[in-house]
Amino acid sequence: MIPPASTRLTDVQLEFVASVVEAAAVHDHDVLLSPSGGDHDRSFERIVTGRRVDGVILMEILLADPRVDRLSQAGLPFVTIGHVEHPGASWWVDVDYAGLISRCVRHLADLGHQHVVLINRSDELVAAGYGPALRSTAGFLEAAGQRGLTAHNVCCADDPAAGLACFEQIRERWPGVTAAVTINEAALPGVQRALHRAALDVPRAFSLTGVIADRLAEDFYPPLTAADVPARQMARLAVDLLLEQINDPSATPRHALLEPAITLRSSTGARHG
Repeated sequence: MIPPASTRLTDVQLEFVASVVEAAAVHDHDVLLSPSGGDHDRSFERIVTGRRVDGVILMEILLADPRVDRLSQAGLPFVTIGHVEHPGASWWVDVDYAGLISRCVRHLADLGHQHVVLINRSDELVAAGYGPALRSTAGFLEAAGQRGLTAHNVCCADDPAAGLACFEQIRERWPGVTAAVTINEAALPGVQRALHRAALDVPRAFSLTGVIADRLAEDFYPPLTAADVPARQMARLAVDLLLEQINDPSATPRHALLEPAITLRSSTGARHG
């Protein structure tokens, strides 16, 4: 199940989809892509009730996700990329957003930054209870509090124009901010343009880090210090867990919470001034 076509898929989402298709093909399984969320309830219901598939991989998970409840009721094997607030005995693969964002904040604190901001996902996703956004917020605020930092949290729509506007708003509202943490990869090109427009040298005048796909981190200028989301590994794990369920309905549910290392590149440096 993929996000609706009206939502432009991010780099990480596309990598999940491609890697799931690739991993399933190794096991001689075909993949049916079907949208869920938005106005696609009937499509989702057809998948669940029509038994057109042997199992489901669900992505973009909310803390309280009705799709997860529906699949549980139906008894259809499924794995989530992400996890609900109370996953209980279920099968899932996720990245430890709270832990990784905390490490990003501590890294910035170690470099002397005292005023930091989290560039989060959109207002709509946060309001809907999107897991990574809320867990990142919790990890960010907790780590900033522990290190005595002044911390701000802003929501930003998933596109470059929003990234540019968001960063300019941050500069206007909180001129003392010297570093940002982000999980919003789609907004990054706009943030890059805003930094250039403001003549802020990275990392001498401003530091940037976050949890981002490695390809995007490498393409940023300068290359982004980040916890690289292991999308390919997560997709392969999701396929393995789903096939385990399909082949043995009595198998004990398993999950994997991944904590990729933060790759130190060139976008973070000591606070000046």
